[in-house]
Amino acid sequence: MAPSPLALIASAALIAAVAAGTGAIVVQQGSQFSHPRRVGGPFTMSDLDGRPVSRADLLGKPTALFFGFTHCPEVCPTTLATLSGALGRMGPTGDRLNVVFVTLDPERDTPETLRDYLTAFDPRIRAFVGTPDQVARMADAYHVAYKRVPTRNGDYTLEHSATVALFDKTGRMVGEIGYGEDEARTQSKLITLALPGQCAQGGGANLWTTDGSSGACGPRS
Repeated sequence: MAPSPLALIASAALIAAVAAGTGAIVVQQGSQFSHPRRVGGPFTMSDLDGRPVSRADLLGKPTALFFGFTHCPEVCPTTLATLSGALGRMGPTGDRLNVVFVTLDPERDTPETLRDYLTAFDPRIRAFVGTPDQVARMADAYHVAYKRVPTRNGDYTLEHSATVALFDKTGRMVGEIGYGEDEARTQSKLITLALPGQCAQGGGANLWTTDGSSGACGPRS
């Protein structure tokens, strides 16, 4: 039996240690969410052109969803670069996916900041922005723990969950990409997500494992 999404998300607590001023990433196992048995749900945010977006905008295509912030010095750009490289190698198959970066730092991450930030990555990676309340509600719905941490220079960084959550076209969580998974394994998971039930080169990955194991091609959702 596959482990529950909540257990797998919580198990990522060992991702990194906290270091002041480094934008350290942690998952807080004790975090409480309003719907602890369900990952995902309604939300209201905006795209970078100011158009409202909601859960409905993610349905109909499988989705890879990552929460972070542009001032994150290592984990966020590394994760986005890994996703970007995998999408580039997938070619048109990547068009079958929604790949979304959600900012947890609406105070600093304006649409203009995010638009400039994303120019370094595959253009199919979209970004969602919102008010602090909208961000908090979406993070709660998707079981993303985050916390603002003051730094010595009077600024702040964020601790936050580092997992890329994978959802099928109905919005049900079906797997994850853990921080540090390499581009080849990430690509295999994205192919499996995009082409459920089909065998494709690099596909057939078990969407729940983060240790490189894979299985025969077939539905994973």
